[in-house]
Amino acid sequence: MKVAVVGATGLVGSVMLKLLEERNFPVSELIPVASSKSVGKSIGFKGSDVKIVSAEEAVTQKPAIALFSAGGSTSLELAPKFATAGIYVIDNSSAWRMHTDIKLIVPEINGNTLTPKDYIIANPNCSTIQMVMVLAPLHSKYKIKRIVVSTYQSVTGTGVKAVNQMENERRGISGEMAYKYPIDKNCIPQIDVFLDNLYTKEEMKMVNETRKILNDQTINITSTCVRIPVVGGHSESVNIEFERSFTLPEINKTLTSTKGVIIQDNPFDAIYPMPLNSHNKDEVFVGRVRLDESQPNTINMWIVADNLRKGAATNAIQIAEHLLQNNIINVR
Repeated sequence: MKVAVVGATGLVGSVMLKLLEERNFPVSELIPVASSKSVGKSIGFKGSDVKIVSAEEAVTQKPAIALFSAGGSTSLELAPKFATAGIYVIDNSSAWRMHTDIKLIVPEINGNTLTPKDYIIANPNCSTIQMVMVLAPLHSKYKIKRIVVSTYQSVTGTGVKAVNQMENERRGISGEMAYKYPIDKNCIPQIDVFLDNLYTKEEMKMVNETRKILNDQTINITSTCVRIPVVGGHSESVNIEFERSFTLPEINKTLTSTKGVIIQDNPFDAIYPMPLNSHNKDEVFVGRVRLDESQPNTINMWIVADNLRKGAATNAIQIAEHLLQNNIINVR
């Protein structure tokens, strides 16, 4: 089938191209889309050079699927044009996530809700995806009452400009700044802009998206999101209070049997998830699982995943695979 990648030259877009190859997605023709400054240039795919085109040209070529990773304003403008042309849009920005008529999908959790009418499908925030992958099976068994999460997020979540800033600082080179402050040897307790409630947009994304994906508006959630000078993945310290009682062996058994989740939890041998080891992997890793001794029915855990893969590109392509496997999409 014809597949368009909108934002093909960006960090997430480049990973999408890589994963389309790795996962042998049935691409008969790739249609890479980027900004006007890149139109006419070429990008590599499956050993060939493919010409980058404009979004308008991509629509006329009638791809079956368009994978979007080009920012919220671009998605708000272009996604409806693709959808109106009968092209399924899987969007990685925050533009459509909280629209009541747009589904927010992690395939392992709620992929079964998709129908042929869902021409725009939202891909959740990277930090939300890795957390709900672990929490969804636990919620179905023990019902989550409250979540307290603090994130430690890779500079790759900001983009190439942030990676370059960190590398320049490590080399002692002056350059363009993605952040207001140095990021190397530092951590910045701000991701996205601050809102009137003094939380950042990133923090509220985790609150609102988690409730939507788990289909439960009663869950109490509070979040603090921090940018740290690492690449390879995001890390999260998560405290979860359940309504029902449980044992740690029951929690571990549930997580062990959850597809896409890998337990790395042997603290006495210093075995636990780290972004260094999650890099270029599609699974979500969980460790440091332990009882919260301050109150009942509560546990702490540490969750890590590659934010460019399962946190973005992999999840988007898994949605596309779900559309194909369930005959939702019309191949052309």
